[in-house]
Amino acid sequence: MIAEERLGRIAEIVARRGAASVSELAAALDASESTIRRDLDKLDQARRLVKVHGGAAALGSAHITRDVALPERHGLNVEEKRAIAAHAVSLIGPDDFVYLDAGSTVEELVNLIDETRALYATDAVSHAMKLASKGCRVVVLGGELKSLTEALVGPDALAAISRYHFTLGFWGTNGATPEDGFTTPDRSEAMVKQASMERCARRYVLADASKLGATSLVTFADFGAATLVTSDRAPLEYRMYENVVEVSL
Repeated sequence: MIAEERLGRIAEIVARRGAASVSELAAALDASESTIRRDLDKLDQARRLVKVHGGAAALGSAHITRDVALPERHGLNVEEKRAIAAHAVSLIGPDDFVYLDAGSTVEELVNLIDETRALYATDAVSHAMKLASKGCRVVVLGGELKSLTEALVGPDALAAISRYHFTLGFWGTNGATPEDGFTTPDRSEAMVKQASMERCARRYVLADASKLGATSLVTFADFGAATLVTSDRAPLEYRMYENVVEVSL
């Protein structure tokens, strides 16, 4: 089997299963484990999958158990994220004090914001820079910068949040289920998400349909703690919940 064909088969297997180990891929393709590891490096660099310990995960499922860097998230479910962001931006008024969580779906919202009279606060440096370039007033929370997701975390971020009372807030999530609530892989980010939600009057979680039915490692809010804005690709069972808003694509 030529190298390009093998790479394609690996990507296909991982996408179909959601994840696969090095040994499973080696057996399926009759290749050595060292060859598979080199192939996974190439596919990870090409953003066709995410290399994890002992194997690989599909891009759409990798962030359930660990965070995926923002550049890798940008190409996922773009149409849904933009439709969700278009609905969310209509909720911002001139007198709002808006909290903006880190993440790629909230970033789509930031790209659409044109309400410069509102006051914004965020734990994402990249969001703050974009808002400042639009002429918006922005409060940047202090804390330790987590380079993978560009979020500010830690005790300084939590202390800053405790001083504020947000009128409106938007958060991303890695998973959302009625049983486990809204979840994320990182404990430090979960603490910031939870603290900021507790200081906010109107709360919206922005999530494309791939996040629904998935559970990550740490719950940061109960399912009913916020309005979930998703797309009309959401599973049918989510339509029974009063706090779920589906936007059309």
